[in-house]
Amino acid sequence: MYQIENVLRPYVWGSTTAIADLLGRPASGGPEAELWIGAHPDSPSTAIHPNGVTQSLDELIASNPLHHLGAESLAEFGPRLPFLTKVLAAEQPLSLQVHPSLEQAREGFARENAAGLPADAAERNYRDDNHKPEMIFALTPFRALCGFRSAAAAKSIFEHLATILDSAAMNVPDTITGVIADLGQPDESAALRAAFTRLIEGGRTVSGAVVAVESVLRAGAPREPHQEALTTLLDINGAFPGDPGVLISLLLNLVSLEPGQAIYLPAGNIHAYIRGLGIEVMASSDNVLRGGLTPKHVDVAELLKTVRFESLGVPRVLAEGTEFGQELYCPPFKEFQLQRIELGPDAAPVPLAQTGPAVVVVVAGTVVLDSPKSDLRVQRGGAAFIPEIENPVNVHPVQGATGTSVAFAVTTGLGK
Repeated sequence: MYQIENVLRPYVWGSTTAIADLLGRPASGGPEAELWIGAHPDSPSTAIHPNGVTQSLDELIASNPLHHLGAESLAEFGPRLPFLTKVLAAEQPLSLQVHPSLEQAREGFARENAAGLPADAAERNYRDDNHKPEMIFALTPFRALCGFRSAAAAKSIFEHLATILDSAAMNVPDTITGVIADLGQPDESAALRAAFTRLIEGGRTVSGAVVAVESVLRAGAPREPHQEALTTLLDINGAFPGDPGVLISLLLNLVSLEPGQAIYLPAGNIHAYIRGLGIEVMASSDNVLRGGLTPKHVDVAELLKTVRFESLGVPRVLAEGTEFGQELYCPPFKEFQLQRIELGPDAAPVPLAQTGPAVVVVVAGTVVLDSPKSDLRVQRGGAAFIPEIENPVNVHPVQGATGTSVAFAVTTGLGK
């Protein structure tokens, strides 16, 4: 087993304090958006050998894939760690985005390589050949946009906008009336596609509609019965004034998670995280197709090929308790599952649910990882990589501990 040091991504939307406070270390003074824990080649963790020698985690795994990943993971996913874990802290909204399917990622990555696009090109859509299903587990109250609400529900919100604009003696923008007509189509998938396409392709006319809506709401126009959606709209517009994503947010489910709740995001699910701290787990990929709320590259044609235009309920992941007391969060993906382990000072050892490799990050106290081959102590803010060869591993508190220890562990979903 290896202690690992992990890479902090300072994206501008990140909190300046949340990750530091969680992990018990000084803040850097700048935005701290994501702590990457894994072997993705863009920002691999660094493994520390018992003799103090360091090695990037992707290189360590490549030195003996069978030893580190196990036969089952190696056969299913090839010679790479199949998941990526992040601590994510959003102070401002992230980009409106969608992730491709595995087939689309492979085709798109090969196509852009054949076109000679540099790996770090700003206009590149596909950074690797993998898909990116993901899950977010809330550590604090967490808000997100996730998938389309029903066309009828979205139409009701845009009709409310038309009413309050008209009541304020303002011209109702063609964008608003057009979206209302789009959402009134009998085929729901076609209705959502038409409304979304109108907004994503509308340019200045959409920006003008956003300005009008923002103006009338700031002037005190009634927000009920859509208080939450319209308040969120104003929050998003504060970060990205006039962006088409501001109105697109009204097409999407608004999700509020309490600590301990989780949702999963399959390929094609349009979404955006708005605010909060969480543990994010995904297949090991950095493929993102953006649709707004970002200064980065937006490829509308590729985006429209990727989005699933269907109304979905909120895809929640419920905790599954075990006889040993840990909580398992198992989305419908083979690449990963998450478990939360909480140990009092006198707790009995908890067998780690592990199929293939695992990573562990400790957010409170100190835990000992103990296998028949070795043991490793990991304290708050620390993380570890556990090769499959170490399985089975027990997790227990340090002898003489006085407080509660909390750890999150990620392994593959192959054992479900």
